[in-house]
Parts: sequence; C-alpha cells; structure tokens
Amino acid sequence: DYCSVVTIMDQSNKRVTCTLFSGDEDTLPKIYKAGDIVRFHRLKIQAFRNEIQGITSMGFSALTFDGTVGAPIIPRTSSKSYNFTSEEHKIVEELRSWAATNLSFSTATVKLRDVQPMQFFDLTCQLVAKAPVDRSSVVLKVWDGTKCLYPAWKAFVGQAAVKGDPALIYQLQNLTVDILVYDNHIDVAKSLKPGAYLQIYNLHSKPHSTSQQIRDKSTSDLHLEFHLHGGTSFGRGIRVLSQNSEDVKELQRQVSFVNLRSRTNRDMMCLDEPTIPLPSSHTMSLLFCLERCQQKSATVLTAHQHVQFSSLDAVLKHTAPHKFCIRAKIKTYVPQNLFQCVKLYCPKCHSLQEVPDEETLALQFSDSAADHSNFQTPSTPWFKTHVLGSGEQGTRQVIIHFMIEEEMQTPEDSLILVEGATLRELYKLSDTFNCVIPVTSDHESLTLKGLSVPFLIQEKSCYYGCSACSNPKTMNDLRPLTEQNSWNAPIIAKALGIQPLQYSFLMKFTLDDETGSLDVLLWDDAEKFFQFSAAEVVHHEAFQEQLQMVMDRLCPGGTSIDDRPWLECCIKSYHIKNGSDLQINYQMFDTTVAEDFL
Repeated sequence: DYCSVVTIMDQSNKRVTCTLFSGDEDTLPKIYKAGDIVRFHRLKIQAFRNEIQGITSMGFSALTFDGTVGAPIIPRTSSKSYNFTSEEHKIVEELRSWAATNLSFSTATVKLRDVQPMQFFDLTCQLVAKAPVDRSSVVLKVWDGTKCLYPAWKAFVGQAAVKGDPALIYQLQNLTVDILVYDNHIDVAKSLKPGAYLQIYNLHSKPHSTSQQIRDKSTSDLHLEFHLHGGTSFGRGIRVLSQNSEDVKELQRQVSFVNLRSRTNRDMMCLDEPTIPLPSSHTMSLLFCLERCQQKSATVLTAHQHVQFSSLDAVLKHTAPHKFCIRAKIKTYVPQNLFQCVKLYCPKCHSLQEVPDEETLALQFSDSAADHSNFQTPSTPWFKTHVLGSGEQGTRQVIIHFMIEEEMQTPEDSLILVEGATLRELYKLSDTFNCVIPVTSDHESLTLKGLSVPFLIQEKSCYYGCSACSNPKTMNDLRPLTEQNSWNAPIIAKALGIQPLQYSFLMKFTLDDETGSLDVLLWDDAEKFFQFSAAEVVHHEAFQEQLQMVMDRLCPGGTSIDDRPWLECCIKSYHIKNGSDLQINYQMFDTTVAEDFL
C-alpha cells in the first residue's frame, strides 16, 4: 500500500497526525504543500502511544483546497462524485483567514534567478521540451521567465530524442535549465506535454565542476545541475498546474516581462537583470565540500553512521589509537596483481605467508611421484590399500588407502590417503572422494607429506597448516574418527595435530581526499568489505573475476582521481613495533562495498 502522513489542525490549535493508506497512489489526498486545507470523510480516530491519531477506514475520501486567501476554492480529488456544500465553502474561507493571521508557513518556492548551489527548493515553471537520457533518467527543459545567476549545465541528448518546438528551444536556450528526473518520477515526466505549467517540489541544485576547481577554489566556470531525486520525502514530485491557478497566472505575468531582441540575426530571449556578485572563494570551498558529501559513495558504513566525517589531514594529525569516519578516493592500491592479495594467516602465531602457486605445488608432487616406483606400506587393520598404475606404460604407482569405517559410506562421504600422486591426480580424486590427504610412508606408519603442501584437499580446495604451530601426528590418529559419519577439515586437523591456516585478504589502499593522502590496510574486515571470502577467490574463478571487477570500479585504470568514486570508510589508527620504534598504521573496518558496485 501507499502511505501518506499529515498533521492537521484548526482554530482549536490542537494537532492530530493522520496516517493515510491506499492501494492506489491516486486516491490519496492531493496535498501539495503545508497550508493546504483538507476535508476528510470517514477518518477513523484512535489512540496510539497515548496520543490521538487519525487513520483511513472503509469509504475514506478527501477533498483538498489551496490555503491561499483569495485563491479560487476548487476541490482537488480523485473521486468522481462528491458533495461540497455552501457551508463547507464558508469553512474553507474561515480557515484561510485564520491561518493567514495565526500560522506561518515558510515558502520553499524559488525563482531561477535566486537559485544558489546546494539548495533544495520548489519551482513553478513551464515545460519547453523533454527527452530520455537513459533508462534511469529523463531530462526536462523548463523556464520561469527569469535567468539563472549561474550557467546551467546541459544534458547531452540527441536532437532526435527531444520532444518540443525546436524554434522555441533555440529561442529560450539562455533561459531554460535542464532538470534530471529519476526513479519513481520518470513515468510522470514521460507523460508531460511541452507547454504544460508545472510545480516541481524538492528540486536539488548542485555544482557541476571538477575536483581541480575545488582545489583551486575557482568560481569562474561554475555550472549548476538540477536534479529531482527519487522518493517522495519532503513532498518531492511533479504536479501539473491548471491554467486558472494563481501560480500559473503569476508565472505568465513574469514571462510577459521577457523582451525579444535581435542579436546577430538570431532571435534570442534575454533579460535586463542586475549583476549579482559571485560567492567568495571560501563560500565556494564549503559548497564544493557539501557537493562532495552528497555524491553517491561506492562503499557504505555498516556502523558508526552517527560519527562526523574527518578529513585525512585531521586523521594524520591525530594521536593513535583512534577511530575515524572518512570520505576519500583510492589513489592507488597494492598488490596490482590481485591473486597476490590472498595470504595464508595463522590465528595462533599471527604469521602471514604466501599461498603456494599451482606451478610450485605441481612440481613438488611431481618430484615425489617420480620417486615412488616401489613402495612398502605398513600393515594396518583399519584401512585397505590399492595400487594403481600411472604414468607412461603404468610404470609409476599411485597407492590409495581406503579407511575402513563402521558404516559403509559413499565415495562423496569418505576419506582416502594417497601416496605418489601428482597434483592433477589428487584434484581428480577429490572430485570423487570427500577428503583426500597426501601422505608418505616410512615403512612403519603413514605420515603427512609435509606442511609446504596441503594436508587436505576437498573438491580441489587446499587446506594448509602452520609449520611453526603444528605438531604433526601419524595417520593412526585418524582411527578414532572412523566412528563418525562425516569428515571435515577442523576435525581432521585437530586429530593430526595441525594448526590450520586461514585464507585472508591483505591489501593496501592509498586514499586521497584533497587534504592529504593516507595508506590504509584492508585486512581483518576485508571479507565484509568485498562480501565474499578469500577462500572463494582462491578456489573459484567466478570470485576472482568478481574481485577484479570490484577493484576496476573502485579504482578504474587509465583515469584521473577526479573521475573515481568516493568511498565512505571507517578507519582506525594503532601502533605497531618497527624494531625499537613505534609506527602508526591505519586499517579499514565496518565498511562494505555498495550493492551498486558489486
């Protein structure tokens, strides 16, 4: 359902908040601004949180009137039939007079000549032309008979797409502004006809400029953009005005003052208007700061939204440890080869090591496989051994030890121990069997092949152990696990005395916000940031492509920093020891990539 929340009052000076629901947006009251007068029929009154509240009930309907004294009393309603008595006409006039004397409504309607950067306002205007920009926006060319103080930014659209009188568009090109309309307002914009008189609510003006101008505090080439954002907050929307409305009459009077002059054989609309001084450089710096803060961010905070943003200059000057919220852009990042950003991390000793590459692993397994032409395996009652011929003419032997379990298990649920296999053969076996452990034999027992290679392979996913924190045991220690119905990496690691290593992201972003640059680590909260795990990146090509795509969007190659997206981030400073000295490091936390950038 659609919902509208309004607060009403009358001469009693008592306020009642009404929550109005409807399955059809058009049946909600046609309230355009504070000060309008409403007549509600079948409004239900109830108590809510110790206050009186009005809500819709079966058969609810409404009439709405302009609250301006002297304006025509014409009901606004979607109902095809209604009664409006002379007594009610008198009540509307009484409410108008009372409101004019006792209430003060701040008017948000602004003429184009008075518009300033970073302003939200209402605009009464006439539509000159319209055109689709893309699937997500429509541009409306409008004017109100006054000339904007600042040059208006013009949307780039093909002439064939523009609907409107080409001669009039050309005549008024110095007086029209382009309004970009988004989201739920697009359908209304598409239905408008050139020449219509409009009231646009909660229109946003913002500077269209480059970061270089911000740094230079330049006001010489400032252009204004006009946006009607999505949603209905603050009454945001478009209304077509009737020809006999007071707003249209006022607009027509304003337009009548516009002079038509001939300039170099061209008919151009121009105005004789006083020169208004441009804002100071300090004011422009503040405006650009506000403009930057309202730009869409490529990342969002998962907490601490109440914390005020700090500049990087302030962060660099602050003592550690401390936490900050910042807005900045990625100047560069390392490693550039993204497969290098995944490390193996030991949660016990906090060491980091590189993930062995496939080529190195394949070489290690190939060397041991080549030496495994003859074998002697210990006799153990809890596994069965099978020898397979491999290599050229089957001269190389691969030994597979099948665990003997109390309950018969399918291959996809079982564990096998493998000697003399290549990496490719181990991967192939992991496609069939749940757990594959590479082992070697010392004629008395089976032991792990070593911690420089995976201690376990599951579905081509490799699990490693920390050489410093592990105390490897023989495969005999797996025997108690045969009573279990399933195998998993943590249980196997514990039984074999292995301290498992975790896949972890480690990246360094150099951030810049025009007040300073700062190197920030993405580590502990990196998986929250990317919304997928480091292990998924190692084992699945789709996530490798996803990681590359995200970084290409956050820091596009071949572009200047001006064209890169802003990031809203939480960062924390902390001390680490660098020899005998203390060094300040910075790390990102409680930050995630916005859905639009995934």
